[in-house]
Amino acid sequence: MSVAAVTFETPERAQDYVAETGFPWPMLIDASRSLYRAFGMERGSVWAVWGPQNWGAYFRIMARGRMPRRPHDDVQQLGGDVLVDPRGIVRLHHVGRGPADRPSIDTLLDAVREPAP
Repeated sequence: MSVAAVTFETPERAQDYVAETGFPWPMLIDASRSLYRAFGMERGSVWAVWGPQNWGAYFRIMARGRMPRRPHDDVQQLGGDVLVDPRGIVRLHHVGRGPADRPSIDTLLDAVREPAP
């Protein structure tokens, strides 16, 4: 199994993130956001990004002793999670409705463990 992350940020910011977090997988740059668009990940509204559902996530981060990072680029770009198996079949496709909207670890692991169709 291979894992990679995709970001639209600059290569320098991606490198800083990898260095700061110890992120162990390749970080791919989609500066044109064509992959984001192909998977339906558009820009969110101000409410989707800064609404109350996301403040809970930020408070949980701070309760663990970490401060949210200051945004640098387009904070309204929505992300998501996509799992593609080695044959190119999309096994999980989740488009986030905001920064705190992510599938659970169990959901991700279930998609990885599910037998191929």
